[in-house]
Amino acid sequence: MAQHDYINKKPGGKKAAKGKAAKPFPKFFAALTLVLISAFGYGLWYIKQHGEPEAQAISPAATKKTEQPKAEKDLPRPPDFIKDIKDHEVKVEVKKLESKGPYQMQCGSFRTYEQAEQMKAKMAFAGLIAEIRRTEGSNGVWYRVRLGPYDTKRGAESDKNKLERVNIVSCGIWKWT
Repeated sequence: MAQHDYINKKPGGKKAAKGKAAKPFPKFFAALTLVLISAFGYGLWYIKQHGEPEAQAISPAATKKTEQPKAEKDLPRPPDFIKDIKDHEVKVEVKKLESKGPYQMQCGSFRTYEQAEQMKAKMAFAGLIAEIRRTEGSNGVWYRVRLGPYDTKRGAESDKNKLERVNIVSCGIWKWT
């Protein structure tokens, strides 16, 4: 198979034209452009000359025939209910919701104190201060990580959402005991 010398090959090869003729000047488009620019200039001049109407002199006879304002009885009378609406006062009875008691949120229950401390540290990074309670039951010692008390459940839910943003999703909300 024959090898080709691509490095020393001249660009364009046989197709490259040595005496390539230049494109002719587009006379038609130049004439069309000149005509359009002339028409635009004439249009602007025409608008400036004929655009504003001349002010007409007002004769003294025309000023005497000015219209008289309509009498009050000719104007439509507003309906009576509009006066009632302006003077009306709305009375609303607001029911106050009773607080169902303080709430607490528990986010973990661990066998070792170190695990509870780790959970408390994660909660501290979310901006919440937790407490660890040691409880003894029939099945041994547990360390519970708790938040609270909250006056409303809405406050507890707000903090629960903060913890979910830092991937602590094991929290439950209960009444304070």
